[in-house]
This record gives sequence, structure tokens and C-alpha cells, in this order.
Amino acid sequence: MAHTIAQIAEALGAKAFGALDLVVNGAAEPAAAGRDDLALAMTPAYGALLVKGRARAAVVWPDADWKTLGLEAAIIAPRARLAMARLTQMLDQPLDAAGISPHAVVHPSATIGADVSIGHFSVIGAGTVIGRGVLIADHVSISSGVTVGENCKIHAGVRVQRHVKIGDRVILQPGVVIGGDGFSFVTATPSNVELARDTLGNVPLTPPDDPVWHRIHSLGGVEIGDDVEIGANSTVDAGTIRATRIGRGTKIDNLVQVGHNVVVGEDCLLCAQAGVAGSTFIGDRVVIGGKAGVADNLTVGDDVVLGGGTVVLSNVPHGRVMMGYPATRMQTHLDSYKALRRLPRLLRGLSKA
Repeated sequence: MAHTIAQIAEALGAKAFGALDLVVNGAAEPAAAGRDDLALAMTPAYGALLVKGRARAAVVWPDADWKTLGLEAAIIAPRARLAMARLTQMLDQPLDAAGISPHAVVHPSATIGADVSIGHFSVIGAGTVIGRGVLIADHVSISSGVTVGENCKIHAGVRVQRHVKIGDRVILQPGVVIGGDGFSFVTATPSNVELARDTLGNVPLTPPDDPVWHRIHSLGGVEIGDDVEIGANSTVDAGTIRATRIGRGTKIDNLVQVGHNVVVGEDCLLCAQAGVAGSTFIGDRVVIGGKAGVADNLTVGDDVVLGGGTVVLSNVPHGRVMMGYPATRMQTHLDSYKALRRLPRLLRGLSKA
């Protein structure tokens, strides 16, 4: 889709200079940009690559000498990633809104709002309510009794189980599973896991009298707030009695596991391969880094940042930055890491003494 530099600058809320009527068809990295591309050179390091491409216009950093860079037009982006968010939203191709496919299966009792698109081989269950403007791609399964708000985008292969309520403008990327049963089992007599926890591993474990794991069924479903996005192949398990909840504006990356009964607050970020175990409460604006894990039945306060690979085994107060395994304050973790790296040198010094 073609846009002028003036149009793009207005959408970005940014200032533009030079040939404002210059038309571009898309965005590209500086070295790969053609004459009809808008190059993204938002830092000086990327600006140096402009000479390898053929872009006539670029988004550049503040104070960039765009004329010296050989450009005919430039857009100044004081906050590069924010400009990237707005630009990619402007240039993205929407899902194909082709109406309801003849190959889709929609139960007669389902309520389908206006301007809804349902792709090939998708299944909509009994009593489900789909709001206005929802786009459902191919091979999606939405179980009976589900509620989906307005203007949601549900990509290919998504599975939404029963007792799920989804807010407005929610995006579910390919392969997401919402409302699967939680991982919740119990033995008739105390299991070795319970004994290990109670004795801190100080008592040898033996085969239990009854090793059979009895399923605790998940009846609580899932509630997802407005403006939530959940990445490809991530899962949010149903609650046992009450719903698992994902708060408004929270963004969940690919391959993330949210366990049963978990409550995730508003405007949180859960990065790739993170996991939150059952019945844990996550506050508002929490960032959980990639491969980080939070144990069950804990509370993580508002405005907490957990670094990548962090493992949380106890409650975290509001506003903390945590790293390591087990999680400690960031500065404590860094001091411990530095001390550990110095240890071989200290030992060599002691051996020579």
C-alpha cells in the first residue's frame, strides 16, 4: 500500500523534511531498501548502512544530517521503537475479512455479530457469542458457551475451550490454546512430592502405598481482558473452581505457560518460554523475562521486573528488579556473580601463599 512521506509522518506524530510528496510502498532495512522503500535508520549505526541500499527516504534519529546521507526526504523519530510500532501498524496487511466460509461449521445456537469473518474448517460451538468485527482464521476451534468480544483477531489453529470469556480487541496468534485443563492431580495418601516439601528432602523417599494420580478437573474457565495479545503456541489453563484471569492490556509472547487459577494483572509482559505456576498472583505492569519461572501460590507485586532465566520461589514485593536462581535483587545477583568469577583467582592466590 502506497503512502506519502507526509502521510506517514502524520500517522507517527513525527516531523518530516524534504520531498513530503514522495511515495513509498513499504519499509525495509537500510542496506536492503529499494527506491520505493522507506528505510528504517533510527540510530547512527543503521544510518551508515544507507549507502548500501537505494532508499530515497528514511526514518532517522534526531539530529541526523539526512541530506548528507543522500536522502530526498526524512522522518525524525525521537523514540525509535514507538515509531516502529506506529509504522508497522500502518503498513501491516490485515487478516482477510472474507465473510463466513462455506467450509466452516457454526452451531445454529451460536450468536454471530456483524462483519464477522470465519475461515475454512473452523468450528463454532453451541451457545457461543462472537462479537462484531471479529476475524477468525482457518482451522480454529471455539467450544460451546464461549464469549468473544468485538474486533478480535483469532489466527489459524487456535483452540478455545469451554467457559472462556474473551474481551475486545484481543489477538490470539497461531496455535494458542485457551482453557485447557490445569495440571492438577492428587494421590490418596501423601505423595513423595508432599513428603519432600514437608521434610525438605531430609527423609529418604519410598514408594507410596497408592501411587495413582487422581485428576482434579478444571471447572473455572479463563477470563481474558480487553487489548490482550497472546503469542503463538502459548497456553492459558482453565481455573479449577474460579477462572484463570489475564488482565487488560497484557501481552504474552510465544511458548508461554500460564497455569490454572493464575491471576495476571494489567499491562504486563510475559516473554518467550516464561512459565507461571498455578494459583500465583501477578500484579500490574509486571515484566517476566524469557525463560523465567514463577512457582505456585506466590504473589508478585506491581511494577516488578524479572530478568531472563529468573526463577522466583518466594513472594516479590512491589517495584523490585529480580534476577537469578533463586531470584534475588538485581544488584545482589550481580555482586554474587562477580564474586563467583573472582573465586578461581582467589583460590590460586591462596594455593601460592
